[in-house]
Amino acid sequence: MKILYIISGLPTGGAEKMLYKLLSVIDRDIFEPIVISLTDYGSLGNNIKNLNISVYKMEMNAGFPNPFKVWRFIKLIRKINPELIQGWMYHGNLAALLAKWVLPNRVFLLWNIRHTPDDLKKEKSLTALVIRLGAKLSSHPDGIIYNSKVSEQKHELLRFDNKNRSIIPNGFNSEQFKPFDNAKSKLRHSLGLKKDTLLIGLVARYHIMKDHVTFLHSAGKLNKTYPEIHFVLVGQGVDKNNHLLIKLIEDLGIMKNIHLLGKRMDVEEINAGLDIACSSSSWGESFSNAIGEAMACGIPCIVTDVGDSAWIVGETGIVVKPGDRKALTDAMITLIKMSFEERLELGKLARNRIIKHFSINIVVKQYEDLYQNLLNIKH
Repeated sequence: MKILYIISGLPTGGAEKMLYKLLSVIDRDIFEPIVISLTDYGSLGNNIKNLNISVYKMEMNAGFPNPFKVWRFIKLIRKINPELIQGWMYHGNLAALLAKWVLPNRVFLLWNIRHTPDDLKKEKSLTALVIRLGAKLSSHPDGIIYNSKVSEQKHELLRFDNKNRSIIPNGFNSEQFKPFDNAKSKLRHSLGLKKDTLLIGLVARYHIMKDHVTFLHSAGKLNKTYPEIHFVLVGQGVDKNNHLLIKLIEDLGIMKNIHLLGKRMDVEEINAGLDIACSSSSWGESFSNAIGEAMACGIPCIVTDVGDSAWIVGETGIVVKPGDRKALTDAMITLIKMSFEERLELGKLARNRIIKHFSINIVVKQYEDLYQNLLNIKH
């Protein structure tokens, strides 16, 4: 079955990484995946090509589409002639619908939605427009896949079609994300810290919805009682070149306790080196990769009740209201007061939860079953 995936672009975001994980595990004896990126390859494009999967880039820019590039896109679709087209993210979904329309033969269409719009006023104007357009056209695909329960609910409130919908969560490779020997001592050594320093981490790109402000205010409050605790922040834009972030840290007086590591390719080892992981997002999350990856590494998590974060951690972590600095600080204190052994046991429960419910093989099997059911309808 030739499946064409159409995605906005291929940077190392959570939605894009999930596509890569799906493609790395999907049964190639049954399915032949092909990828079109509406913009460029991004950093994941070569990784997908290394799986021996064809990747095409359209080099389309934001705004009004270039007619020449649209025609090139249409010609490519007709040349590939897939049996199933799957859009990936909002812009990819609309492009996938166009691809279905320009093919002369019957082709199945799936949309994949990877975002939870809490309030369209918080979205970029173009993104909000694309979401509204998607709602009007949402009866056309043969199915809509959401990666979280909350995302499904939010989109149906926006009048997305509620027939043939399914929820397939993000999946995690528990062999890549796992407890590593000496990870804790290695991370502390790299930061110039004592071996017994307690580390609290936040892995998130710099974006207003990730709410680094609340996390840092909680860190500042915690620092007054526990000045020996340090905080590790990882993600694109989370570095010393971010002047807004630096100013906030300086104003809070916690610069010596904060470590800004920026974008890293060894997130699994950093996660495994933490004692506690946090997600302070205030909106926009569907199914957080950062939480699942930390849990797979055996790290207990504190999360805000955004998207499906509460469902992901279950009984293995602490859930607080978004934007509640006191609640976040209190949750940190609760885990700090636990013994090392108690946190270790909680982390084991977290890892087991990921393996049982959200392993990449379980998740990819759900995609394969959906594809196979459509293939059976056709034949």
